[in-house]
Parts: sequence; C-alpha cells; structure tokens
Amino acid sequence: MEYTAEKNQAEDLSLWKQAVLRTAKKAYEEKLMAGTSGNLSVFCRRRGLMVITPSSYDYSIMEERDIVVTDLEGNVVEGCHKPSSEWRMHAEIYRHLDHVNAVVHTHSPYATSFAVNHQEIPVILIEMIPFLKGKLEVSPYATQGSAQVGLNAVPILERKNACLMANHGVVAVGKTLDEAYINSVYTEDTAKIYHMALSSGQPVVIPGYEE
Repeated sequence: MEYTAEKNQAEDLSLWKQAVLRTAKKAYEEKLMAGTSGNLSVFCRRRGLMVITPSSYDYSIMEERDIVVTDLEGNVVEGCHKPSSEWRMHAEIYRHLDHVNAVVHTHSPYATSFAVNHQEIPVILIEMIPFLKGKLEVSPYATQGSAQVGLNAVPILERKNACLMANHGVVAVGKTLDEAYINSVYTEDTAKIYHMALSSGQPVVIPGYEE
C-alpha cells in the first residue's frame, strides 16, 4: 500500500508538470510572454505543493524535467533549477485565496502597456463579465520578486479573475490551469481591443458596468 501511494503521488506530480509545461509553451507561442519573462504554476492543495516554471529558462527548449516543485516557503521538493523568481507572488495568492489553484503571470504587451500607465480597462466586451468578472483593475507597484507583489494583487483577485500589476504585467487566476490561462488570454485580447478603440474613437462601456 505504501508503494502504491508513493507511485500515485509521483504520477500526480508528473501530470502537473506536463500541464505546466504544455501551458507555458502555449503562452510563449501566443506571445503572451517574451524571452524568459512570465511564469505560471498550479497548486496541489492536498499535498501543499506548487508546481512552477523555472527561473530564467528558455521556453522553447523547456522540458518536463525543468519544471520545479516547491512548497509555499520556496523549498525545492523536486527539480534541477531554481523556481521562478516570482514564486513568492504565487505562494501569497495560494495562501490567501482558497478558490485559486492556478496562477498565470504574463508580460503580454497590450495589457502590460496599460499596467505601465496605471490605467484600468472598463467593461467594453461581454466576455469580460464571465471570464474576468468585470473591469480590469491595477494593483499597486511592488518590487518584482517580492511577496508584496502577490499581496497587492490579492484584494483584486478576491473579486476578479485577473488584474494588471503596476509597471509589471498581468496575473490571472483560476480553479484550474486551463481557466487561469484562458483568463490571461482574454485579458490581453481585451487590452488590445481597448487600445485600438482608443486610437479610433471613444470606447463605450457596456450599460450597467460604468463604475
């Protein structure tokens, strides 16, 4: 029985790693991340373990063995690399938000441009309502790599599925990695459309969502 349990746990981690790798490569190919920027993770609450992308590693050559497993204190349980430099942000989100089991952090250009301007994006698309839970808000700036980055985002992510991080990028969350990823996609799509609308006229907010 002990052997079986250990084997099942190992298989669980392998599946988590595969999902993280697959999603990271997809995000890179969709240009939500450039170079080695951005990071994503899933959290296995049953085991208290976070499966996260490695620090400063090329997505184009990343393999399953490169994905890192840590606890919420950053202690490496499995992996040959350091975890993402933003692991503290992920950990704080998991600590404070019980409904979140996956985090996707991107530097997608359109959304990040609004984050750099500390500019919210109002509800201009119907998709923002079910996927993002309303307008895109901006969390206060904090030093990258610090726990405060996550703590500053938590009050927004209690109510929303994504937020813009001042002078930094985007963080999207979900119950699953697929959910968090699609929320990051809709964040960038919204920002791109809003940018284009601003350049061609005055965007109109969906009635009832003006505030």
